[in-house]
Amino acid sequence: MIKVASIVEGDGEVAALPILLRRLASECVPAASVSALPPIRVRRDRFLNKEDEFRRQLLLAAAKCEDQGWILVVLDADDDCPKDLGADIYQRAQQVIPHRRLSVVLANREFEAWFIAAAHSLQGMRGFNIAADAHIEAERPRDAKGWMREHMRSGTYRELVDQPAFASTFDLQQAHDNSRSFRKLCKEWQVHVSQRVQ
Repeated sequence: MIKVASIVEGDGEVAALPILLRRLASECVPAASVSALPPIRVRRDRFLNKEDEFRRQLLLAAAKCEDQGWILVVLDADDDCPKDLGADIYQRAQQVIPHRRLSVVLANREFEAWFIAAAHSLQGMRGFNIAADAHIEAERPRDAKGWMREHMRSGTYRELVDQPAFASTFDLQQAHDNSRSFRKLCKEWQVHVSQRVQ
């Protein structure tokens, strides 16, 4: 059993990320025995800028996933470069928990960018509407949640209910093909889960 202790920044991700991880387990590595633990929710700025908080949350994740587990930090990149900030966070975190398997994945720019990358697969879901011939650059919109809202017939995007629903539905291959940051998540999954059960 591989226990995955994740650290996220939003209430929507607390519900959505375990759903996504279970889908990766069932669709990518059916033989894997994976337990996606309830994520640890942090405030991004506090987590990244207060060393005591950074250390405390990582040690909590390390205790939860135990010796054979994996710690997965998933944050929004916002205006930062996902690659550069991710590498910085990873380096800092390794100093705190060198005894644990660790990955840092920054969604470019927000978690919802992964839904945008697979937008055509969400057509009609929860009132989501997009033209069949729409050309989408998933990681371009600065306000990915706002982009989702604009494409909801209701004119509202409710993170707490829509995010888990979309996480259970969006096409993983489309997201992989259209989002570099989602490919990063899949790569880390391959290293820390897939290769360990082969």
